[in-house]
Amino acid sequence: MKNLNIAMIGYKFMGKAHSNAYLNAGKFFDLKANPVRKLICGRSKDVIPFAKKWGWENYCHNYIEAVRRDDVDIVDICTPNSSHAEIAIAAANAKKAILCEKPLAMNVAEAEDMVAAAEENNVPTMVCFNYRRVPAIALLKKMIDEGKLGRVYHIRAQYLQDWIMDPKFPRVWRLVKALAGSGVHGDLNAHIIDLARFLVGEISDVSGFSETFIKERPLENSDKSGIVDVDDATLFLAQFKNGAIGTFEATRFGGGNKNGLQLEINGSKGSFKFNLENMNELFYLNLEEKEQGFKRILVTEPEHPYVGNFWPPGHIIGYEHTFVNLIADFINGVAEGTPLMPDFKDALKTQKVLDAVIKSAEERCWMKTY
Repeated sequence: MKNLNIAMIGYKFMGKAHSNAYLNAGKFFDLKANPVRKLICGRSKDVIPFAKKWGWENYCHNYIEAVRRDDVDIVDICTPNSSHAEIAIAAANAKKAILCEKPLAMNVAEAEDMVAAAEENNVPTMVCFNYRRVPAIALLKKMIDEGKLGRVYHIRAQYLQDWIMDPKFPRVWRLVKALAGSGVHGDLNAHIIDLARFLVGEISDVSGFSETFIKERPLENSDKSGIVDVDDATLFLAQFKNGAIGTFEATRFGGGNKNGLQLEINGSKGSFKFNLENMNELFYLNLEEKEQGFKRILVTEPEHPYVGNFWPPGHIIGYEHTFVNLIADFINGVAEGTPLMPDFKDALKTQKVLDAVIKSAEERCWMKTY
């Protein structure tokens, strides 16, 4: 089996999730290549103990060194949003395969530049919308494609968290527009937009609204405070090209919700419900049955997507396994030259929806997404 050498840029929360996935993907899936944790890159000296803990062979402090190394095949981008485009374009020009965290970019213009660089250099790309690899979501996609819903009428999508409700919570990078691009919108709405596109179809028109509830927060490691210039909550309505309609809500002020990604999809033949906080369950209503009510599907059977690679039926999996599933798909796609989804071009469509919602909220009107 050939090796694929990984250089990962960034080592915080997502760096940990990706490192764990590289470590374990080959233990559960039959990979077509061996992912080698060759190089971890971070600006702080904290990258050194991280490298040792997670089994990265080498470390560096400059991403340019990482992308230019001859012994690197894949560049994995786990940095704040503001550096995605710069690193990805450099990696593409160095002819490396690229895995990039979401959202793809700060805006559509950056995303288009990333797509152009990848296509010009003919390099494989993939964006880490990991919730496509939740087994229940993959099963939901399969059932929709099989016609279980019939014509889709509605999707109601929420992503609710509450981790910054305390006014004393510091102004971390996700609350700074120059680093994040937007707040909860690019962080959480990006996920549910991607899932809606994956499950229902392309979005044509949006009408959005956003609010920042706490406009000033303590600066990290300082007795001073700073302005919060991103959204704390963003909601929008959506019209799909196939005639379906949708409501979307993302907030970090949904008290009691820790990671509440919730979907409900209604169609002419049935409905589905899903909640990430109970990610091994999918609820399905068949309108053709006389006995009405949602049926609970415990998505742990061997024939269900992905989970047959892990534990026996009823032995549930968790958040980290979505990245294991994603990395397995990514490594096999790079090794075999098969399509990777969502790639940069696909994620650009999500970026266009994100930008259209922002513009709609600013101008208080409906906006096209294309």
